[in-house]
Amino acid sequence: MSVIKVAAAQFAPVYLDRDATTAKAERIIAEAGAAGAKLVVFPETFLPAYPYWTLAIDPFHARQTYYPRLFDQSVELGSETTRRLQEASRNAGVVVVMGLTEREGGTLYNSQLVIDADGKILGCRRKLMPTHHERMSYGFGSGEDLKVYDTAIGKLGALVCFEHSNPLFRYAIQAQGEVIHIANWPGGLPWTDDIIDASVRQYAFEAQCFVVSVTSALSQAFIDELGGKAAEIFKAGGGVSSIIAPGGRVIARSETGGEELLVAELDFAEIGRWKQMVDSFGHYARSDVVRLHVNTAKPAAISMSPAGF
Repeated sequence: MSVIKVAAAQFAPVYLDRDATTAKAERIIAEAGAAGAKLVVFPETFLPAYPYWTLAIDPFHARQTYYPRLFDQSVELGSETTRRLQEASRNAGVVVVMGLTEREGGTLYNSQLVIDADGKILGCRRKLMPTHHERMSYGFGSGEDLKVYDTAIGKLGALVCFEHSNPLFRYAIQAQGEVIHIANWPGGLPWTDDIIDASVRQYAFEAQCFVVSVTSALSQAFIDELGGKAAEIFKAGGGVSSIIAPGGRVIARSETGGEELLVAELDFAEIGRWKQMVDSFGHYARSDVVRLHVNTAKPAAISMSPAGF
């Protein structure tokens, strides 16, 4: 495919309601497919919600009230929730990247579920380092989460939110030849708007790839539910989603700041034109001078050895 349409789904979840949010995602995936998009990307931890409460209320209250709801409504791989998303992807013929809170055992992870256009799950990468307040809710990812996915529309890489601040994380993904990069963020945090804009445009220049960057839209109703300091910290709406071309040119950007499906056309010929000048992982790499080592092993809590070892 030399030219395709992609979509950034800038929406609010039905907060801490997994089934209702999944139903909303199914409708959005169908809408993206009807609009001709071959990829639709959802915000950070869209299912079932971003843990805004860890910024707005005291930790003890958060642990007693919101964390149990988050744990209960989080998503396990192979569950009815992931099967519904797979079916929606397959029916629409769309690659889906869903930000979700993944549950494995007693631990939650800030994850990105990648589903190919035929409905097959290609992977579910975990945020390597939950940012600041997020460490109250999430465990850490590992080196196996620094990889790209071969999809129906080409090589796709992904990072979550402030993972984009780490140049080694970026390079590890970029050097594997991604043509589209996914960047997921929460919405409604006005002090991050400039950071998001700078990060995704720089990423497109560094990698000579397209970037689909999506934030959620935070509802006033959920700000009101959190109460207290929430009204001072958050901004209703607050979406700054964008789609960026190689070199950092903005193709599309949220106009409303509220709920919307942002759709844009990508011409993959632009990648080649940029790489003629700067191929960061080819003629411009200088791997004889600097090189990155990535440990892709997943850590294990226990190592089993045969008797007599």
